[in-house]
Amino acid sequence: MRFIPTTKSDIEEMLNEIGVDSIDKLFQSIPEPLRMREDLNLSSAMSELELTRHLKKISSKNQLVEQHSSFLGAGSYRHFIPSIISHIASRSEFYTSYTPYQPEISQGTLHAIFEFQSLICMLTGMDVANASMYDGASSLAEAALMASRITKRKELIVSHVIHPDYRNVLDTYLTHLDIKIKTAPVTKEGLTDFNWIKKEINDQCAAILIQNPNFFGVIENIELFSEIAHNKNALQIVSIAEPVSLGILKPPGQLGTDIVTGEGQPLGIPMNFGGPSLGLFATQEKFVRNMPGRLVGETVDSEERRGYVLTLATREQHIRRERATSNICTNQGLCALMATVYLSTMGKNGMKEVAEQNIQKASYAKKRLLQINGIQLKFSGKIFNEFVIKTKKSPAEINGQLLKHSIIGGLDLEKYYPDLKNCMLFCVTEYNTKEEIDKMTDIIAKHCE
Repeated sequence: MRFIPTTKSDIEEMLNEIGVDSIDKLFQSIPEPLRMREDLNLSSAMSELELTRHLKKISSKNQLVEQHSSFLGAGSYRHFIPSIISHIASRSEFYTSYTPYQPEISQGTLHAIFEFQSLICMLTGMDVANASMYDGASSLAEAALMASRITKRKELIVSHVIHPDYRNVLDTYLTHLDIKIKTAPVTKEGLTDFNWIKKEINDQCAAILIQNPNFFGVIENIELFSEIAHNKNALQIVSIAEPVSLGILKPPGQLGTDIVTGEGQPLGIPMNFGGPSLGLFATQEKFVRNMPGRLVGETVDSEERRGYVLTLATREQHIRRERATSNICTNQGLCALMATVYLSTMGKNGMKEVAEQNIQKASYAKKRLLQINGIQLKFSGKIFNEFVIKTKKSPAEINGQLLKHSIIGGLDLEKYYPDLKNCMLFCVTEYNTKEEIDKMTDIIAKHCE
C-alpha cells in the first residue's frame, strides 16, 4: 500500500474486524470494466525543490487575467481589491477557522459573521441577512423555495433576463418539486416585460423573480414589480449579480422588495477561475424564521459582556432535521470575511465612487463602440457597467482578434439566447483604463470596418 501508512498486519486486523478476507472484496460493487488495473501515469517521486519547480512550470501555462485587459463580466467581475483584504483573510485565526458550533470558543468568527450580516443589511436596505450561502445562483433558488413556503403557493414568475446559470440552478432545485415556472419575456429596451407579468400573474403565484441590473446590464424598475406582486399577495425577489451597483442605486429594500439575494464575489473576492464565490441573502424581519442558512446574533452574558451566538440555525444538521428550511450545510465564511473587510474599507463614499467610475467608463466604452460602422446598441435601457452590442462580424472573430492583443472581449450571447446572434455583452469596471478602452475599440474598428 504505497499511499496509505498502514502495515500489512494493520490491514489484516481491520479486515478481520469487519469480516472480509481481502481488500478487493471492498470494491465488489464497482463493475469490472470500470476498474483501473494499470498504474497511474505519474512521474517518479520528487524532492520538495523538484516538485515546486515542476508545479511552477505547469502553472506558467495559465493565462492570468492580470496579464490581460478584460471586458468580460456576466456574473463574475474584475474589481480592484485593496491589499488589506488578503492580509486580514490570511491571518491564521480566520484562515483555519471552521463552522462556529461552539460560541464560547468561536467569538471572533461569530463577530466577523455578525458584522458581515450587518453590512449586507445596510447595502440592501433589508432587515436581516444570513451568514451567507454558497453563491448567487443557490441563493436565488433558496429564495424561491422560501417564497413558496411562506405563501403556500406553487407558481413562480421568473424573468428571462435573470442570469441563465441562475435559472438553470433554479430548475435543478425544482426538479422533484411541484412548483411551476412562468418565464417573463424581454422588451426591446432589454427589460423584463412588466405588462406581460401584470397580465399573467394570478393567485397561485408565490413570487416574482427579477435580476437588477439584469443579465443584459439594464437597470430594472423594481418598484413596478413590487407593486404588482403585492397586489396578488405574492413576494418579490431581487437577485443582484453585481452588488457594486448598490453603491449608487437605491437599495431594493427601499423599493418594496421582500427577499434580496446576490453574488458577493465583486466585493473584494478574486475571480479565481470561477470560484469560490459568496451567496448573499437578506429579507424582512417578519420572514426570518423561513430564511435558509444561519443567523448570528449579538447578546450579553450574565456579566453584561457583549457576546455572539448562532441565533437561528434552521438547517438539516441541527434539530430541524427534515423540517429544515435548507440542506445547505455551511456558509462561505472566508469569502464573507473578505466581503466584510472590503465593505468596511470602502465605506459609503468609496462604494459610491467605485460605482460612479463603473458607470462613467462603461458609458465611454459604449460611446466609442457605437462610433464603429457595423456595430449597434441592442437594448436602449439604462445601464450600470454592462451593455449589449450587435455586430456584423461574429463575436468569435472579434474576440479572437482582441485576444491576439492580450484583450479578453465580451460574452457571445447566442449560447444563452439563440435569438441574439452576433450579440456581445461587454463589461467595464473601474479596473479598465481609458487607454485599454481605446485600444479595444480601435482593434474592433479595424476588424469590423
